[in-house]
Amino acid sequence: MKPRHELSEVVQLYGTAFLEKHPQRFQVIKTLDAIARCRTASLGGHVCSCTTCGHKRYFYNSCRNRHCPKCQAINREKWIVQREAELLPVTYFHMVFTLPEELRPLALKHPKEVYNALFNAAWNTVKTLSGDPKYLGAKPGMVAILHTWGQQLWLHPHVHCIVPSGGITSKGKWKNNRHKGKYLFPQKAMSKIYRAKFMAHLRAAGVLVPQDVAKAVFSKTWIVYAKRPFSSPATVIEYLARYTHKVAISNHRLISVDNKKVCFHYKDYRQAGIKKQTTMEACEFLRRFCQHILPKGFVRIRHYGILASKNKAKELNLAKTDLGLEKWEKVKVSWKTIALEKLKINPDACPKCPKGILEVVDSILPTRGPPLFKLKANLNFLQE
Repeated sequence: MKPRHELSEVVQLYGTAFLEKHPQRFQVIKTLDAIARCRTASLGGHVCSCTTCGHKRYFYNSCRNRHCPKCQAINREKWIVQREAELLPVTYFHMVFTLPEELRPLALKHPKEVYNALFNAAWNTVKTLSGDPKYLGAKPGMVAILHTWGQQLWLHPHVHCIVPSGGITSKGKWKNNRHKGKYLFPQKAMSKIYRAKFMAHLRAAGVLVPQDVAKAVFSKTWIVYAKRPFSSPATVIEYLARYTHKVAISNHRLISVDNKKVCFHYKDYRQAGIKKQTTMEACEFLRRFCQHILPKGFVRIRHYGILASKNKAKELNLAKTDLGLEKWEKVKVSWKTIALEKLKINPDACPKCPKGILEVVDSILPTRGPPLFKLKANLNFLQE
C-alpha cells in the first residue's frame, strides 16, 4: 500500500528552513538533496509504452542513496538472498551492543571513529570469548548491522549482531557451542570485555574522552543484550529483513505533514511496544533525522570471522562440508528477479491491460541544476 506521505515531501517543503536554522555538513546537504529529488523528473528516467494497448507510463530514476526510504527494497531483498546461501543448520543468536548515553555527544562529533570502535569492540568481544576453550575454542562468525536511532529518532547508537553457535577449529572442523545452543556467553563477561575493547579502540583512533565522561562510563555496566536463540535458520533471514537496509524512519510511519509539523507513528518499548504517535516541528524532525546520516563511504553492515568476504570461500565451506551441506557460492540475482519473486511485482506488466508488456520508447534527460558543491544553507529544494 502506498504511504500517505514521504520523507522527500518533508525535505521539499521544509528543507530550506531547516538548513537556515541548522547549518549542516556537505554530506548531509547532499543526502537531503538526493532524497528530495528521488524519482522526480530532475533525475531523468524513461518512458514505456504498452505493446498491446499503447498506454504510456513514465518512470523516473531513483537517487540510490542509502538513507532514502524509497531506494532500499530491492537492495534489502537481494542481500537476504545472498545471506540465505550462507546459512548453517545450527542455532543462531541475536546480540545487541549498546553505547552508554554519556558517549552520544562524542558520536555526533566523531561519528566515524565512534561507530568503528563500536563495530570493533562488538566483534572483538565475540572473538575473545569464542577463542576461550571454556566457552568454544574455535573461530566464530558474525554479521553486524549498525543502528543509530530510537523510535522517536533520538540518537541511540547500537549494533545488532547475528552469531552462529559454533565455529571452525584449527583443524578445520565445525565445533558447536558448549552450552548446546541454550546461551552463547555469560552476559557479565561480555559487558566487561566490550567496555574495555570499545574505550581502547576509541582512544587508539585519537578521540579524546573527557575525564568526567570516562569516569561515568567505567563506573556503570554496559548493555550487551543477548536474546534467546532463533527457532530455526529460516527465522534468521526473516529477522534480517527488518534490520539490514532500514534507516531511521520509513515512509509508512508518517501520518501527516502540514502546518510546519510532522506527525508519525512509533512504538513505546517501555510499555510493551504499544503503538503511539507524536507530532513535532518539521525542522526538529529533520534535525533528528540528519543525526543518522552516516559519513561518506561508511560501511554499516559488516561480516566477520568465517562470514567475512575473504574467508567464505575457505572457512565457511569447511563448515558447510563438515555439516554435510553443499559448498557456498556467491549468488547473483537481477533486480527484475527480485521484483518478481520477492516483491511480487512485475515491472514489465502494463497496469491497464492484462496481457500488455511495457517497452522503453523514449528517455527523459535529467534537469540541469546547480552543482552540489555550491549548495549552501539557502538551498532551495523546490527549484529544478
